[in-house]
Amino acid sequence: MSSVIEIADTDFEVEVKNESEKTVLVYFWAPWCGPCRLMSPIMQAIAGYHENLKVVKLEVDANPDSRTLCKVEGVPAFRLFKNGEQLESLEGAIKKERLTELLDKHLQ
Repeated sequence: MSSVIEIADTDFEVEVKNESEKTVLVYFWAPWCGPCRLMSPIMQAIAGYHENLKVVKLEVDANPDSRTLCKVEGVPAFRLFKNGEQLESLEGAIKKERLTELLDKHLQ
């Protein structure tokens, strides 16, 4: 089973933008964010959802460059990338079912 990979600004290019084999879901979070605490177990479950999916998490306060690049205005936030291109953008706590529906559109 896959797990969520914690990355920093210095890893964003390699782990997200240069990933050519898998679709990448970036989970932006903060330790002070209550809804993020609700999303963390869901993200762990989503990490094993599909063999062609990689889930990474990025703490927004410590990584302002990636936050700015992805235009994150609130947390939790989610950005879906494939071949370095952003496909989807969501902000706020969402149900696992909504997230899997979104992923299914791009993991076919």
